[in-house]
Formats: sequence, structure tokens, C-alpha cells
Amino acid sequence: MRLMISFAALFLSVILLQLSTGGVGPLDALSGLTLDFSNAQIGLLGSAHFLGFFIGCWWAPRLMGTIGHSRAFAAFTATGAIGLLAHMLVIDAYAWALMRVASGLCVAGCYTVIEAWLQAKLTNETRGRAMGTYRVVDMGASLVAQMLISVLEPASYVSYNLLALLCCAALLPITLTRTAEPETPAALRLRPMLAVTRSPLAAAGVVVAALSSASFRMVGPVYGQGVGLAVDQIAWFLAAFVAGGALAQYPVGWLADKYDRRWVLIWLSVASILSSALTALTGDLGTTGVLLTATLFGATTFPIYSVAAAHAHDFADASERVELSAALMFFFALGAIAAPLMASTLIEVYGPSAMFVMIGAGHAVLVIFGLIRMRMRPRAARRTPYVWAPRTSFLIGRLTGRTRDED
Repeated sequence: MRLMISFAALFLSVILLQLSTGGVGPLDALSGLTLDFSNAQIGLLGSAHFLGFFIGCWWAPRLMGTIGHSRAFAAFTATGAIGLLAHMLVIDAYAWALMRVASGLCVAGCYTVIEAWLQAKLTNETRGRAMGTYRVVDMGASLVAQMLISVLEPASYVSYNLLALLCCAALLPITLTRTAEPETPAALRLRPMLAVTRSPLAAAGVVVAALSSASFRMVGPVYGQGVGLAVDQIAWFLAAFVAGGALAQYPVGWLADKYDRRWVLIWLSVASILSSALTALTGDLGTTGVLLTATLFGATTFPIYSVAAAHAHDFADASERVELSAALMFFFALGAIAAPLMASTLIEVYGPSAMFVMIGAGHAVLVIFGLIRMRMRPRAARRTPYVWAPRTSFLIGRLTGRTRDED
């Protein structure tokens, strides 16, 4: 209990950070529609966020080594707050894209600091409880963040100012804590091809996972407005996706530990194709239908990253855990950079349902590739435990690596 109390400052910072940066994506989409940005320009904002996220994942460990955890956290938080406050000063889609690079940099940098701090303080005895609490806190705050757009007015300085205040507030718990800063971890060697050599299917799986989640979370409001949803309904639509993904993690994890993970990945993708087709029809199903199909879509697409990561780790040894997790995150980031721009462009040309056609097509390719890989490679002789892997920073592998090696 004492240890969990000592982590309270870190977890409170996670909540405030998630409320701020998790709310800006849907708010930007609705603000862009209000300001007559094109769908492609709105998608560019989501892609810019993940570009900043990728840069932050790579740069944050190096900055921590230079100036320490607290100062690095403050620098990244200030960057995010500046990006939020600048929105209503310059009304231009491409200027906003630069501001979203700043928000992505803030997310990756702050999570890197928090996860490095956790890693330094955890022991084998406390790892399970601390990581469980961390996931609940992060996912719970993400769920609430999607609901913020129901009370924030689009294209309003006050709305962006409130998000900036939350971002600044995230500074207080971690900078005022009396817990001593840990030693700075060594910066990771980023070896993307490690994921491909250990499991080509896993590398493809995390790209498809990015195609699904990044498109939905960044461009979902555009789709929602295109099919006639009100702002409060769009908020519930996005929240239902996150809730569905959270609820599915444990049953999917049980299946992934009991059966061949490739079959689990393939059947999840089949279910994702069906849920994509069903979600594309939400405009005719009423509010209840919208929420149910979004929940189903989240349940079928959200766990794919963790299943793919578990499959990759089945073919790696303990010394490769951290670098393999970073390599999988690298491919997820690449997919997430491309997905929102692709989805928004397709919506602009072909209509709202085109986003789910794109997502369904990506999962169809994954099904075919999975069947091919099953003919080329036998099931892993030794399997690691399934771990719900957050997509937060390249350092997440330090927190989950030992869990995977537990018998």
C-alpha cells in the first residue's frame, strides 16, 4: 500500500495528461469541421500528432539523460500546453498540424518519463499490482477524455485553454513529489527489423492495429458528423470504442494463452471485418445501435496489438524483450502516422463509410498473411504470458519484459 501511495503522484499526472491530450484529437476534428477545414486537412492533424509521438519516443530518453526526469517532464508538458494555447491564435490547418506535432511530442515524452520512473521503483513483487493500476488509470482517463467534446465548444479559445490548463496541472504532482528521482535509464537502441525477423505477422499486426485505432480516434468525429450524429453522440461513440477495447482484453488474453495466437489474431481480424461493415451502417441504427457497434468495433480491433506483441515475444529471448517492444511500437507509429490522413482522404472522396472499408481491407490482408505464415512456420515451442501492452512509449517494454518471462 505504501508503494502504491508513492506512485499516486505519477498516476495523477497520467490522469491529467490523458484528459488534456486525449481530448484534443476529437476537439480538433470538430473544430476543423466548424472552421471549414477539408477532411484531408483534419486527417493531417491526426497524422501530425503521431509524427510528434514518434519523435518524442526517440528523443525523450536522451533528454532525460541530459537534464533529468522532472525537468524533461516539464519541458514536454510546456510544449504540449503551448501547442494547445496557440490553436485559436492562428486559424490555419497546416499551422495546427505543427501544433499537433507538439501535442504528440508531449504525450510520448511525458509517458516516457513516467514509465522510466515506474520501472526504476518497481520490484518483482509489486510489478503486477502497479502495472494493473497503471493500465486502469490510463484507460479510465482515456475514456473520460473522449467525453470532453460533449461539453467543450469547437473552435473556442476557452475550450483549448481548459485543455491547456489540464496539461499544465499534470506538472504539479510529479514536480512536487518528495520521491527522489531515479537514475536515468540507458537510451534504447531502436532496431525496427528485430520485429520483422522475430515475427513478420506480428509486425503486420501492429500496423493494422494502428490503421484501426488511429483512424477511429482521430477521424471518428468526421465520420460521426457525416452520418448525422450530434456532438454528444460522437463523444459516446468514441468512448464506446475505448470501453469495448478495455472489456475485451481479458477474454482475448485468455484465448491467446490457451490457443495458437495466430488463430486468435486471424479470428479477431475476421471479427473486425464484420464489425467494420456493421459500424459503417450506424447512421440507420439509432443512438443505441451506434454505441453497440462502436463497442463491438473496439472489442475486435483494440486487442490486436497485444496479441501480435505476445506472438512476437514467443520467438524472442529475455535479452531482446525491451528492444522488441520498441520495434513493435515503431511499426505501430508508422501505421498511425499514415492512417488518419488516408482515412480522411477516403471519406472526402467516397463518403463516411469509406473509412471502415479501408479498415476492413487492412484486416482482410492480415487474415490472408496470417494463413500464409501458418503454413510456413510451426507454433512456438515456448509461449510467453499474454500482456495487455499499452502504446505509450518505447520504454513500455521495460515494464512488461519481466512479466513475459514469468513461468
